[in-house]
Amino acid sequence: MQQLFGASGANLDPDQLSRLSGVPIDPAMMSTVMQHLQGAFAGAAGGEGGISWDMAKRQALHIANQDGRSVTDGQRTELDQAFQLAALWVSAATTIAELADPPRAFTRGQWVEATLPVWQELAEPVATSIADALTRTLSEQAPEELQGMVQGAGRLMRGIGGSLFAAQLGQVVGQLSLEVVSGGDVGIPVMPAGSAAILPQNFADFGAGLEVDPDQSALYIAARELAHARLFRHAKWLRLHVIAQVSEIARGTLVNDEGLEELATRFDPSEPEELRQALMSGELLRRSEEGQAALGRLENVLATIEGWVDVVTADATARLPYVDRLSEAARRRRAVGGPAERALGSLVGLELRPRRLREAAAMWRAVTDAVGVEARDALWDYPDLMPTSDDIDDPSALVARLEARARGEEPARDAFDEALESLLADTGGDEKSGGVEGDGPEDPRPV
Repeated sequence: MQQLFGASGANLDPDQLSRLSGVPIDPAMMSTVMQHLQGAFAGAAGGEGGISWDMAKRQALHIANQDGRSVTDGQRTELDQAFQLAALWVSAATTIAELADPPRAFTRGQWVEATLPVWQELAEPVATSIADALTRTLSEQAPEELQGMVQGAGRLMRGIGGSLFAAQLGQVVGQLSLEVVSGGDVGIPVMPAGSAAILPQNFADFGAGLEVDPDQSALYIAARELAHARLFRHAKWLRLHVIAQVSEIARGTLVNDEGLEELATRFDPSEPEELRQALMSGELLRRSEEGQAALGRLENVLATIEGWVDVVTADATARLPYVDRLSEAARRRRAVGGPAERALGSLVGLELRPRRLREAAAMWRAVTDAVGVEARDALWDYPDLMPTSDDIDDPSALVARLEARARGEEPARDAFDEALESLLADTGGDEKSGGVEGDGPEDPRPV
């Protein structure tokens, strides 16, 4: 505390900060982190405050580029060919139009550059909440002799807390760049709208142990990525819908004040491992009822999206000899998630795994078999047409409605529809009666 707020100007020990973060950072990177922390001090003290997202970007790019390799001409040519053939196959499996922009082969660093704005948008509510809670708890726990230093330091601590959170987010996004194989691999639309990409460096590990030719793996991943990107380009409302759900979860992720206070009372600066474990385990966060409800809605939305992508990809790649192995590997990746995705869940309180993926895929398969590809894809035209959680539980009701619509029949009316019609009819009757009892129908006097 004296080093942070005292007037002596003492420098923080980079080695201690490295141990506190719990991740190995080379001296050059630590120097950069220290510079940004100093900038956070200066900016907050000058009244700017805020979160240093530039630090998150630098951290993420540092991790992505440490062992990052550029895309060779041979890799780019092979992936271009895979995308061209996969585009033909996907076009035969869906009525949703092709992308306007050509797919790309991304380095890890390029994936970070393209997706970080979305990660920042999703993490900012949690970062602000943690920084505010840190300020409040620090003021409450500081001894009497330090209260003078702490008073008025709220903006400063918010800037510092936000910067430290940004550094953690940069670590997680950087680690994600080592795991993802394509732009849509995490399930949410982190890529720019209508963009598709594969990371050749990470893709090399996708087919490991499957005993599948790399060309087949490339075709499968290309088809899956194109289906995902086409869906979000076609249903322009869907991207906003998913981001809104994720943002609502983030806003509903609160700081566990009791846990933070307990940690503050027993924290030993010489043993930073406990703090690191608390941060990365998620025990300092809790989810409100609204946030929990939003998480349930997001899980259903992600499952509905991934189920459609699964069915389209399976139909598009049905001619591949080992498509079952590839589809199971992709489904397992999405259901389990990697270490960085789990770290993101702990840091932001966001879980991106579609827990009902198999049930959603079964629903889309039933719809496809019953009414065909065109009627199935038309369900993405408007938000109101999108299948619900109940449809995933029981696809037969959805199939019956679609089959009735295909025959030109009016959909079955439920109790709510009948009650609403009755209410409107009663209201309309009262308006038509218009006059006072005993007046003739032409009596112009107002009631």
